[in-house]
Amino acid sequence: MPSRTPRTLLTALAALTLLTAGPAFAAPAPEPRAVAAAWDTDRAAAAYAVNPAAVTASGSENADTSPGRAFDGNGSTRWSSDFSDTAWLRVDLGSTIRVDRVVLDWEAAYGKRYVLEASKNGTDWTPFFTETAGTGGSVTAHTYPQEVTARYVRLRGVERATAWGYSLWSMRIYGGEPAPASTTRTNLALNHPAYANYYQHAGNSPAFVTDGGRPADLKADVSRWSSDWNANRWVSVDLGAPSTIDTVDLYWEAAYAVDYELQVSDDNRTWRTVYRPSVAEVASRRANVKSPAEAVGLHDSVRLAQPVTGRYVRMLGKERRSFHNPAPATAQFGYSLYEFEVWGTGGSATAAYPALPAEQPGTYRTTFFDDFTGPALDRGKWRVVRTGTEMGSVNGEAQAYVDSTDNIRTENGALVLSAKHCKGCTQAGGATYDFTSGRIDTHTRFDFTYGKVSARMKLPVGDGFWPAFWLLGSDVDDPSVGWPSSGETDIMENVGYADWTSTALHGPSYSADGNIGARQVYPGGGRADEWHTYAVEWTPTTMRFFVDDRLVQETTRNKLESTRGQWVFGHNQYVILNLALGGAYPAGWNKVTTPYWGLPQSSVDRIAGGGVRAEVDWVRVEQKG
Repeated sequence: MPSRTPRTLLTALAALTLLTAGPAFAAPAPEPRAVAAAWDTDRAAAAYAVNPAAVTASGSENADTSPGRAFDGNGSTRWSSDFSDTAWLRVDLGSTIRVDRVVLDWEAAYGKRYVLEASKNGTDWTPFFTETAGTGGSVTAHTYPQEVTARYVRLRGVERATAWGYSLWSMRIYGGEPAPASTTRTNLALNHPAYANYYQHAGNSPAFVTDGGRPADLKADVSRWSSDWNANRWVSVDLGAPSTIDTVDLYWEAAYAVDYELQVSDDNRTWRTVYRPSVAEVASRRANVKSPAEAVGLHDSVRLAQPVTGRYVRMLGKERRSFHNPAPATAQFGYSLYEFEVWGTGGSATAAYPALPAEQPGTYRTTFFDDFTGPALDRGKWRVVRTGTEMGSVNGEAQAYVDSTDNIRTENGALVLSAKHCKGCTQAGGATYDFTSGRIDTHTRFDFTYGKVSARMKLPVGDGFWPAFWLLGSDVDDPSVGWPSSGETDIMENVGYADWTSTALHGPSYSADGNIGARQVYPGGGRADEWHTYAVEWTPTTMRFFVDDRLVQETTRNKLESTRGQWVFGHNQYVILNLALGGAYPAGWNKVTTPYWGLPQSSVDRIAGGGVRAEVDWVRVEQKG
């Protein structure tokens, strides 16, 4: 995980849990009825009320495990299917709602592979969540940012995890009927599509700001949007049609905006500011500094000076609230909003999330290639990265990256990245380093979106040697984005072990030690210090990682956004090759603390003796088009 965030900062971030979402709220089931969701504004939005008699299935194990048992509000009863991989469970909600999540509470006989599907007529089905490696337990499948408006929801089995059937203690469906067009004043935003530039994780997506749920004390950790930890963040609502708006109600969690703008738009591109707090109001909100435990939220009921028209309404954050952390020190988190209500007339229930990108047509062709056969590094293709110039020190690593043929050179038709040791010899970025090494990338030379990216490499083996082949979002240096919102794709990392390497994805809510990754062990006694080909196929819907053409990790956008957080891999990334020494990732495995973090004396001696190097035979990028 060659992240852009120093380990010390990661530790500090992990200690701040103000905006960590709790488990999905599950209210006791109301009296069964075929239609109408149950709402309680003193709590999160409750599970949609389902009549157990409206639940059908392909079959049941026996009369005591009938389909309705998964919807009867009794946690000790269950539905158990017949013993078939293709068994299914279907519920008729009685009316068409926008579904924002489905919670499955599996008994021991769970599904290994299954699909959740939606239908408006009970005949034509659209999948919205696909599980290919289920492990049972409680699974929450969020729908954002998909359009899932349905009267019927179905769990369709593909493969059982046991010899028994599929067995569910409960299946809970959350959502509600979108506010229709209205000629009388109403909350036009209820259950309408909502958007944000960034959000913290799947349980805090923008979909929660229109679900009708909020706590009376504006403090409880229930249904809410929360941004990542940056000031320039926004959340917006699509009313479905041009509307006349007179009031906006914002129900903030403790992490409210000190300063913000309310804006409207006709086309979701051009925005007009219609409200901003006064200087005095901003000063008062800025002065309200509490500890996270003491802080509570605010209700901003903004009555506009005169009604405005627009289809889209947006809250654009300008300044975040400060918290004692602990006093007298302060910290700022993101923005956190329980509910975004827009009052007026107009609107339309037909508002919908746009279709997500599909797979690209065409065949792959090579768009970037280097086999390092020239006398020196081709700087038309590669940028040399230096500590203190192009980047700072990260992850507690021991080396400085420098521009020297001692560390970066071509040799016998291969790129060589070498580690060197000289105690106290290197000054970079205001610090002194005992080691130097090499790092190159294609940033500003070749930044690209989607493709097959591969390299043939031979790696050094030894505790704390950390070579990596990876991609980083091209907007990482934009202060309004930064890491991990830029996205990071680790095609290959090795921390000195001969028998394995790892792959990983980093983004909002799945970064650093919480990345989405896998470890691969070479088959047949293979070793990292032999030649191997490492690759990723990056498409609009999937990341597939390979070692010697063997699939070692597959992560779909659908699974990632349904269960973890925002997919941030729809824009340019660039290729990076580097050889780091010590730091957070190696130390997490070898537990070495001296003489350097993650780098023992035996490895220092090997570097000093020469010969610690990563070799790259070639790098290729193939793209469709």
